[in-house]
Amino acid sequence: MRYVVYGAGAVGGVIGARLHLAGSPTTFVARGPHLDRIRTAGLVLDTEEGRLIADAPATDTAAAIDWTDDTVVLLTVKSHQTWAALDDLAAHAPEGTAVVAAQNGVANEVAILRRFARTYGLCVMLPSTHLDPGVVVQKCHPTPGILDLGRYPGGTDEVTDLVAADLRAAGFESVPRPDIMAWKHRKLLVNTVGDVSALFGRGAAATAVAVRVEAEGEAVLAAAGIAVVSAAEDDERRGEVLRMREDVAGGNSLRQSLTRGLSSEIDYRAGEIVLLGRLHGVPTPANRLVLDTTHGLVRASAPRGTLDAASLLAVLGADPAPPNRK
Repeated sequence: MRYVVYGAGAVGGVIGARLHLAGSPTTFVARGPHLDRIRTAGLVLDTEEGRLIADAPATDTAAAIDWTDDTVVLLTVKSHQTWAALDDLAAHAPEGTAVVAAQNGVANEVAILRRFARTYGLCVMLPSTHLDPGVVVQKCHPTPGILDLGRYPGGTDEVTDLVAADLRAAGFESVPRPDIMAWKHRKLLVNTVGDVSALFGRGAAATAVAVRVEAEGEAVLAAAGIAVVSAAEDDERRGEVLRMREDVAGGNSLRQSLTRGLSSEIDYRAGEIVLLGRLHGVPTPANRLVLDTTHGLVRASAPRGTLDAASLLAVLGADPAPPNRK
């Protein structure tokens, strides 16, 4: 297969670099100083074993891609950037192109399906960082991440088999899964809990907020009748695979966005829980406060680490029952 990695940030950069280094023809779509550095010096992949250079082609538009019948798009932009990316892809990619949502959140697949019939979901378990132009950091070693995928809305096919094989050849763990969206909905809950730490750090108050956030997420998925794998299944899949390097930091993707002064995809994380709550009559005050707090930080360009989780608990009131972690 040939790959177009549309969005060469932390996740896309690590995936694309490793695919390229493993021999899979790969083209990056990036922008700004990051694109300039990739074009002039290749993409630097920082690993525990040292820095590797992925000297792959790079562009800022799908118009410059040499499209073939076996080209697969790995869409790795943030969820709030999906529509702009799809406009570019729909204008230039063949109608039959396979597009894989290698993104957080659960709204990207349906957006892709409006433009491309061959739509796939990929559950990203890939700790990585991108803060400096031209450089992405692989935070786990020796296995960089777990990248299971399936067809949307369900099933597997030749594409999932071939892409999973290429990802394994690039060092990732990857298997085709017919129920990939059940895995991505569990990842959604994992992300919402992780975002509490990104905003409030650690401590008893932050933990209490995270419990509220997770409980609301479990409740809205149950009310909506959405299939989701259990926390135990998710834990078993992760196992001891993702071994974090001790020499790197950086936090989750929300923390990285706030650190870089960028807009975030919070509308597709806590915001997704708030939306489902409104659709199905389930209160989601903790997720709404996380959502509003993040938007406030972005508007004010406020530094991370100044927030008080205890003040949120005071607003939320009494603790609820713990989440139903089936």
